Amino acid sequence: MNIYPVILCGGSGTRLWPMSRGGYPKQYLKLTGENTLVQQTALRLRNISDIAAPIVVTNNEQRFLVAEQLREVAVNPSSIVLEPVGRNTAPAIAVAALLAMHESPEALLLVLPSDHVILNEATFTKVAEAAAQIAKDNYLVTFGIEPTEPHTGYGYIRGGAPLADGATAYSVEAFVEKPNAETAERFLKEGGYHWNSGMFMLKASTYMEELRRYEPEIAKQAEQSLQFAKRDHDFIRLDADAFGACPSVSVDYAVMERTDHAAVIAAADLGWNDIGSWTALAEIAKPDAAGNALLGDVLTEAVSNSYIRAEHRMVAAIGLDNIVIVETADAVLVAHRDKAQDVKKIVERLNASGRQESVTHRRVVRPWGSYEGIDQGDRFQVKRIIVNPAAQLSLQMHHHRAEHWIVVKGTALVTNGDQEIMLTENQSTYIPLGVTHRLLNPGKIPLELIEVQSGAYLGEDDIVRFEDTYGRVAKL
Repeated sequence: MNIYPVILCGGSGTRLWPMSRGGYPKQYLKLTGENTLVQQTALRLRNISDIAAPIVVTNNEQRFLVAEQLREVAVNPSSIVLEPVGRNTAPAIAVAALLAMHESPEALLLVLPSDHVILNEATFTKVAEAAAQIAKDNYLVTFGIEPTEPHTGYGYIRGGAPLADGATAYSVEAFVEKPNAETAERFLKEGGYHWNSGMFMLKASTYMEELRRYEPEIAKQAEQSLQFAKRDHDFIRLDADAFGACPSVSVDYAVMERTDHAAVIAAADLGWNDIGSWTALAEIAKPDAAGNALLGDVLTEAVSNSYIRAEHRMVAAIGLDNIVIVETADAVLVAHRDKAQDVKKIVERLNASGRQESVTHRRVVRPWGSYEGIDQGDRFQVKRIIVNPAAQLSLQMHHHRAEHWIVVKGTALVTNGDQEIMLTENQSTYIPLGVTHRLLNPGKIPLELIEVQSGAYLGEDDIVRFEDTYGRVAKL
């Protein structure tokens, strides 16, 4: 019995803005410990019996981000599948099922969102192994979280008959959409209901059989998208035409709500939270005597029951109660805890006005390292660039800007027109407009430099690439 974990790395990054952004959603953030949420998801698989290397499903923009974060915690995925467009969970799981079945016809899939918190990993291991025993008998098992309050933000599952005497797994009588407060209260009083966690243990072949029965077009296009996929370094690029033709449908609607094979296993005491808002994150943080969770450089006076997080500078708060404050380099959120879920309305307004604060941070991750904006004005901007050891930027040129590079740490091998020069700390070079250039870090420590750009246009799309280690297109 082989269990193939499937880590789903989607998400638009709206609910935990301003830390989570469209290009850097919450699974890549260190919100509850030393590791990011996707790292926590991968690491909690370690103690499950018969576990294989994970299959990761993400998109093209986040491919190097997820690969680097898994490398940092020594997790080597069996595949990183790149979706050309988002098509919800049913097609993504179908592709993973087909990949797993290539390895083992009896493969089981442990499907996990990458952005959930589970505090009790030993309990998770037991539940996953119990779910595997059920799934091998062709049940499609969803993990049901025992409700602790009449929560209106989750879907519910009503369990039916137990699958065995004394078992904590049941047939599924119904999937229920997010209820209103009165209905959620009734569910809690009646018992027999569980929150729908979005985690599953599925026999891959059974899932595909049911998908072909209820959503045959998804099954067909998923198969074709994998059949015509291309290998790109460590990534599997699904065929864009075939995958784009998949209906965008969740696994719940496509299969779980319609199949006769659905089961729910009660997952008690997991310490599970999908961190759907800053309020949810505040609820799992350790409060001080005043009920506050204070992270970073925070000073308070007469503040209670609040979540205050400083990422880059000191935050001072006075005379507040039940407030969320989150500070980042380029944006600060201040909200009442009861209204924290409405942050998505701010993101919608940012998107409507074309502002980048909903999409990227001031620090932008690239496959070779990162860059961070420091200052900008009319016809100039200043960036701090970090290049990882042995990494290099593309061989490129710009039509509208010149650049000055000043090394502040490490060693740089610079291609500047027909010259190749080595720079160390406090040395610099000037790259005129229109000159072909490249930056490489030949050392064993990160290279850090200050870049000063000047010109009539300073946008990131003023790049013509001639050679690129990372397979990016010639023009962006």
